[in-house]
Amino acid sequence: MSDFAAVVMAAGLGTRMKSATPKHLHPLLGRRLVDWVVEAVRGVDPDPLVVVVAPDAVDAFAGENVAVQQQPLGTGDSLRAARARIGDAQQLLVVSGDHPRLSSDLLRQLVDEHRDSRATATVLSFEPLDPRAYGRIVRDGNGRLQQIVEHADADDSQREIREVNSSIYVFEADKLWPALGRIEPVNAQGELYLTDAVRLLVEGGEEVAVFKAPNADEVEGVNTRAELADAAAFLRARVNREHMLAGVTIVDPLTTWIEPDVQLAADSTIHPFTILRGKTTVASGAEVGPHAVAIDAEIGPDAAVGPFCYLRPGTKLGAGAKAGTFVEIKNSDIGAGAKVPHLSYIGDAEVGEGTNVAAGNITANFPHQPGRPKGKTKIGRNVRTGIHNGFEAPVEIGDDAWIAGGTYITEDVPPESLAGFPPKQITKEGYLRGKRND
Repeated sequence: MSDFAAVVMAAGLGTRMKSATPKHLHPLLGRRLVDWVVEAVRGVDPDPLVVVVAPDAVDAFAGENVAVQQQPLGTGDSLRAARARIGDAQQLLVVSGDHPRLSSDLLRQLVDEHRDSRATATVLSFEPLDPRAYGRIVRDGNGRLQQIVEHADADDSQREIREVNSSIYVFEADKLWPALGRIEPVNAQGELYLTDAVRLLVEGGEEVAVFKAPNADEVEGVNTRAELADAAAFLRARVNREHMLAGVTIVDPLTTWIEPDVQLAADSTIHPFTILRGKTTVASGAEVGPHAVAIDAEIGPDAAVGPFCYLRPGTKLGAGAKAGTFVEIKNSDIGAGAKVPHLSYIGDAEVGEGTNVAAGNITANFPHQPGRPKGKTKIGRNVRTGIHNGFEAPVEIGDDAWIAGGTYITEDVPPESLAGFPPKQITKEGYLRGKRND
């Protein structure tokens, strides 16, 4: 076992969220709230990293090292539940699972401060603009920690204290476990408070240090949906700033939402009111937006997306390709230099290099018979479709073909052919051979 372990406490009910969904599982900029915390803790390399959860939330944490708190008896009981999975680690980082703004850098500073001070425990404190219901840090006349008083148990003078407890600590494990075994539910909530273990350490003459976070905004927790929205705005700003410092132009960061797993190359440009989700990638020279949404899409070099465009999962835009105004594309490859400029839906399709898809084109790939897979539309290189074309998949349009306006294509069109002439498709095979001069 490693000398350094960590516990993320995520078993609370989160009643102030007024939701059937546990607080820690609420979505937050592409992740669940608790996932932001786990990611920050993982960045300081603990081994093991244990997540404490409620019994009905175990399935939501597949792949994590999970301990179960059988009943919601408080933070002290939550840490007790994790003990068997922590093993013989000498130092233990304990983090509340409702602090999504945390960074690995801040946690590393906390751990370093603890080690440098040689304290038995180190408390991370901060001074928010509004102390709200946070526990107060009570110091003695020499500035040393005397106790941590939970808001519900604090008197009027203690509630005037601005420095509050983040519920984030580093402990020397051999001193923590005996203290944790002595705590009792003697408080307004009738719970086992981890802060009481801190008090017992202080009363026993142990050195308990306090490290005040340099930036209080980074430590704010989430207890309500309003605070969840505040956290989303904070994280959005952090993600956007990292991209801009790496060479991405984000024209208006306040209206641009980019999830953390999105990859943007330097010299790409993101225009206002754009949402990039999942594992979307944007290559150098590409411009996305305004008013564009991309989910798990690949946007190639110098490609153009928008305005008012929706790229669904599986979309791949080649170099210099265009997906324009009021265009929706799903699970389709759009070749280099190909254009879908406006008012079209392209799904489960391949569009070849240099092809131009005219306005109002639809790939009709949903099967007529239940149980059959969706069909695929293949449109070759350098094809010119007409306005208001429909393509009933599976169907293939050959290279250099043209489709007349208003045509519903139900049969394959050979290369260099002209097809259309509604109401019934007529194909003039080879009609364009030797006539085109693009």
